[in-house]
Amino acid sequence: MMVSIADVAEKAGVSQTTVSHALSGKRKVSDAVKQRVEAAMAALDYVPSRSAQNLALGMTRILAVLVPDIGNGYFAQLAKGAEAAAIARGYNILVCGTGYDNAREVQYLEMIHSRAVDGVIYTAGEPPTEAELSRVLGGMPTVLVDEEIEGAELASVVSDNEHGGKLAAEHLLALGHRSVLILGVTGVVGTRRAAGFRAAWTAGGGDPLEHTLGSVTAESGRECIAPYVERIRNGEFSAVFAGSDLMALGAIEVLREQGLTVPRDVSFVGFDDSTDARYASPALTTVRQDVLGLGGRAVTMLIDELEGITTETQHIVLPVELIERESAVRFAPARNEGKQ
Repeated sequence: MMVSIADVAEKAGVSQTTVSHALSGKRKVSDAVKQRVEAAMAALDYVPSRSAQNLALGMTRILAVLVPDIGNGYFAQLAKGAEAAAIARGYNILVCGTGYDNAREVQYLEMIHSRAVDGVIYTAGEPPTEAELSRVLGGMPTVLVDEEIEGAELASVVSDNEHGGKLAAEHLLALGHRSVLILGVTGVVGTRRAAGFRAAWTAGGGDPLEHTLGSVTAESGRECIAPYVERIRNGEFSAVFAGSDLMALGAIEVLREQGLTVPRDVSFVGFDDSTDARYASPALTTVRQDVLGLGGRAVTMLIDELEGITTETQHIVLPVELIERESAVRFAPARNEGKQ
């Protein structure tokens, strides 16, 4: 026979409400009463259901993870890291793919605000303003992941994007490159990557660089590189630094279609170290982020806030590293002879 909370209350000699309070901890009960409830539960072999506990606590134990494209290996890895950390703490995650669609993003945010979930991990790719996010989410616990929104007083977990840009520049300079094109990513994160690259490039004696902006997608990479194809063919740029791996791979595809070869005609460095980068041809030299760590740390921070373990707004920066592969090689001026 199934044991109910009413049976526990009767056995302990208290009301069902008191048993609920003893289980949830939302209202204080005396140690003596709590011991009676626990003894009654043990005698009846009663195990409280997770749903009943969540109801008593006013929680769903579900966290939303907003990503722009779940088909993108980077965001899939981030969600995987978030899920592992959530499960370890007794939570589940709901992955919401916004598709870079602002209307869909707002729809998800409104659902979150309706308390269908307890908190949100936000990495939507096209960050809104602080005012827009506050309007939709109100006071919903939120952690930004590899995303920074100017003026937002929200917890965040990001990679050391500026240092990553610096590593990319130093690597190309060490290979003898002095002329570079940056395929940058819009937003604060992309700005930091480009700023780190630019500072190291200038300090290392690189020529004045050119910088164009797009998004993290392969299609954006194709669009951004198109105006520069002939200039690359003529040897004006010996290297390209892309703000994301997918941007780099989209750009490389366009160059290949136009009869140019990487790295013979131009070297490439990306950012992320996605699965696509590792298995591309040529394999992409890139700046590696700890993507699983980003998702995992963000979830841990969010749950700590939900459970009152942490009350301060935290900002965590995870280290990055350069991964050398086949797409960036030592600059050989002779290869460009006859192209001027």
